[in-house]
Amino acid sequence: MKKAKVLIVVALNLGLISPAFAVNKVATTAAQFLKIGVGARPLGMGGAFVAVANDVTALYWNPGGISRLDRNEVILLHTQWIADVSFDYAALTINLGNFGTLGASLTALNMGEMKVRTERKPEGTGEYFDAGDFAAAVSYGRSLTDRFSIGFNFKYIHQGIWRMQASGFAFDVGTLFTTQFHGMTIGMSISNFGTNMRMEGQNTRRYFDINPEAYGSNDRIPGHLQTDSWPLPLLFRVGVAMDVVRTSANRLTLAADAIHPNDNVERMNVGAEYTWNGLVSLRAGYRSLFDPQSEQGLTVGGGLRYSVGTFALRLDYAYANFGRLQNAQRFSVAVEF
Repeated sequence: MKKAKVLIVVALNLGLISPAFAVNKVATTAAQFLKIGVGARPLGMGGAFVAVANDVTALYWNPGGISRLDRNEVILLHTQWIADVSFDYAALTINLGNFGTLGASLTALNMGEMKVRTERKPEGTGEYFDAGDFAAAVSYGRSLTDRFSIGFNFKYIHQGIWRMQASGFAFDVGTLFTTQFHGMTIGMSISNFGTNMRMEGQNTRRYFDINPEAYGSNDRIPGHLQTDSWPLPLLFRVGVAMDVVRTSANRLTLAADAIHPNDNVERMNVGAEYTWNGLVSLRAGYRSLFDPQSEQGLTVGGGLRYSVGTFALRLDYAYANFGRLQNAQRFSVAVEF
């Protein structure tokens, strides 16, 4: 267990965060859906996946890990998110050998149709509106040495609600380094570095009378309200991971991530995964340590991997406690080929 103790010490040093100096800046960034984690496997480990990053979900957590995937992979997942919001994610990685690895992903959030209500018609005007967001990304990763790899995501982001929309561009960068200390890995990623987003559209249109005191002035001069622009939710993650048990039949991985966002306090995720014979996995973790206002906490999950010829099918499940917001359950299906 000496390796486990060393990993815990490193993780605690990564997470030396003083709550006394923490500043909560919630609701100061756009495109909050970009912060919803993907993949039942990483989420079952409490989101401590930056230094693991060894499947197709590395596209989200740390694109530096995709160059180490020796097979092509595709993943599909659907989540019934909080307050009946639907969250979907699809991603693909293609191994190009010595040329690196290409990837692509699509993230979508949809809130469904809702009634348009006003002060005078609180039961609805007869109109309906919807709200939804999506992000499309292309990715590239490459191993520069046998121990160090790097990867990038380039993203287009769009948000819309009724007759208003906002668009922006961003990129992610991630690195993964394998140390000589019992194969411990150190991962780092910066996500959502890009342009500000501003809501624009028909709903800002108003009619004005620029000189109401003048006789015969026109009170139907069209104009538009100027909306503010908001930055994207920038995330800096650094983490460590290690296989503290690794035999022909058993593997136990411990991982820890420290997270520095631009719109919230610093926090830490920790997690573990036990795998038997590469077939069955059990996972547990804890999210948002050192964030006193977080509703997140314990996560658990499991998975099955079944090989048929050159194909392998992975089924994963994760349960996450959200306190007063109850819980979120995630299912994901991945194929290796």
